[in-house]
Amino acid sequence: MNNLKKQQIALTVIKVLLKRFETFPLDASNNRNAPFHEAFLKAFKDNFEDKVSDVPFFISLSSWLHGLNTTLGQTFFEKVAHILSGGEKRQYTSKKLGNLKIYQSQKNKINEIMTELSNSEITPNLEQENSEISSVNKGNLTNAIDFSADVFIEDNNFITAIELKSVKPNSGEMKGEKQKILESKTALKKAFPDKEVYFYIGFPFDPTNDTKTGYNKTRFLNSIINMTKFFDPAETLIASELWDKLSEESETMEQILTIINTISTPDFMEIFQFLQNNTNRNNPRYLQILEEWFLFSEIELLQKDSHIKDLIRDDKKLQKMYHQQMFRGDECNWQKMNELVKV
Repeated sequence: MNNLKKQQIALTVIKVLLKRFETFPLDASNNRNAPFHEAFLKAFKDNFEDKVSDVPFFISLSSWLHGLNTTLGQTFFEKVAHILSGGEKRQYTSKKLGNLKIYQSQKNKINEIMTELSNSEITPNLEQENSEISSVNKGNLTNAIDFSADVFIEDNNFITAIELKSVKPNSGEMKGEKQKILESKTALKKAFPDKEVYFYIGFPFDPTNDTKTGYNKTRFLNSIINMTKFFDPAETLIASELWDKLSEESETMEQILTIINTISTPDFMEIFQFLQNNTNRNNPRYLQILEEWFLFSEIELLQKDSHIKDLIRDDKKLQKMYHQQMFRGDECNWQKMNELVKV
């Protein structure tokens, strides 16, 4: 993984941490009265033992953790996937890019496949499904189902689309996902006839595995209701398999976790505030933190610091820019970066 991607991932990690620190429940003062939760939790008193001493705080923390799960699922994983792959989110819907077209005969064939899968008359077979759908590509056209791809990667020869999912999807969700993917890749193949089209469902980690980055595909897929009923293992990507596919490199998930673990420490806010104080730029610790946090663009500016200060001596606009903080809110101050790097 190159330094630019490491820095982009690091900045995404910093953004997530800053947002979660803003909402962390330092106390339960805003949740003093949760009578229904407390009433139900009494049944679990023996299970809590000495683990939970402050029930209102526990309830607040649970809500905060739910927010973190949402942030990871809806923002972080998708953003990192785009950084690694050079892909983007695509939405082929009536309100966004417009619906793509497929042949009515293909839609009928997809419905037939879905009925047979639902009734367990057939088992999922990616190659066979693709062959059957492509063999009926004629007749009247109709709109494909509204669909989006969390990650859409296009080059001169291939289109790879990935739908990122929670490792604990809702019951009954897999049937709808399968129907969507069958129509989506059929529509993409018609829209891009000269390219090979692949559509995967991706899971960022395997909670059933003993190691952080490893996975047992058979066991994991069997843990999801109706997953193996509708999906061929060949159209799923799990844990390190997913991240390596996105980056086209090995040990990608390990590198992502290294970046997170390096930045996400108990003194994170103290370090962040240290970086935001421009008077610390001459402190050796400042450069050390930039290196530890993979902030390579800032390292470049710091290495040119004396030169930059000489050149902006008579330019008040750039002087003001120079003294701005590294971050604006939870975003890197790219305007400052871009202006000063040109000096």
